Amino acid sequence: ACRTGRCRPWRPKLPAGITYMEGEPMEYSEAERMVRAALSKKRYAHTCNVKEAAVKLAQRYGADPEKAALAALLHDAVKERPKAELLQILRGNAIIAGNAAESPAPVWHGPCAAIMAKTQWGVDDPEVLDAIRYHTTGRAGMTKMDKILYLADMISAERDYPEVGELRALAGENLDAAVLQAVRYNIRWMEECGKTIDPLSREALEDLERSAQAQKNTEV
Repeated sequence: ACRTGRCRPWRPKLPAGITYMEGEPMEYSEAERMVRAALSKKRYAHTCNVKEAAVKLAQRYGADPEKAALAALLHDAVKERPKAELLQILRGNAIIAGNAAESPAPVWHGPCAAIMAKTQWGVDDPEVLDAIRYHTTGRAGMTKMDKILYLADMISAERDYPEVGELRALAGENLDAAVLQAVRYNIRWMEECGKTIDPLSREALEDLERSAQAQKNTEV
C-alpha cells in the first residue's frame, strides 16, 4: 500500500497514449508530478494504491499494464476541484461531455478528468479515456480496461469497508464476477444512503447480470 504519499512500484517507460499537446512525449514522472500537485496527500495515496491494483489486475487478465497505470494515475485528477469548475468543464466541452452534466455531481470528476486528459494533457487513447470517464459509474458494455479501473478503485489497499475482502478475493479469480458484485454493492450503498444513482450504473448492472446469466446458460 502507498502510505507515504509517493507512488510505487510500477513506472512505465512511457504510458501509451500520453503526449504533450505540442506532440512531444510526456514522461510518466511528469504526469505523476502533475497529479501529485493537484491532489491532497490522502487522495494522492489513494491514486497510488489504485494504480498498483490496476496494474496487477491488468497483468492477471491480459490487459495493457501501462494503459492501466495511466488511467489509474489520472482517474481522480480533478476530484478535488470545486463543483462549479467541474460543471464549467462539462458545459465548455459539450460535444465530448454529452449529457454528463445531468449526472449526479459526485460522478462529474470522471468525465471531467477524461475531458482534461483529451484536451489538455494529450491523452488520445480511447481505452484509457473511457476507463477514466466511467470509473465511478460503470456503463453497459464495459471494456476490460473499464472493469479493471472500476474494480481497482473499489479494492485499493486503503479501503476497509466490510465487503472489500470478498471483492479482493473475487478479483483474483474472475474479473467479471468481481465487477458485477462491486456494482451491486455500490448501488446498494447508494440506495441505503438515499443518494441519486446514475442511470449508467443501473445500465451497467443490468448488462453485467445479463452477461453472467448467459455465461451460466452456456455452462449447463
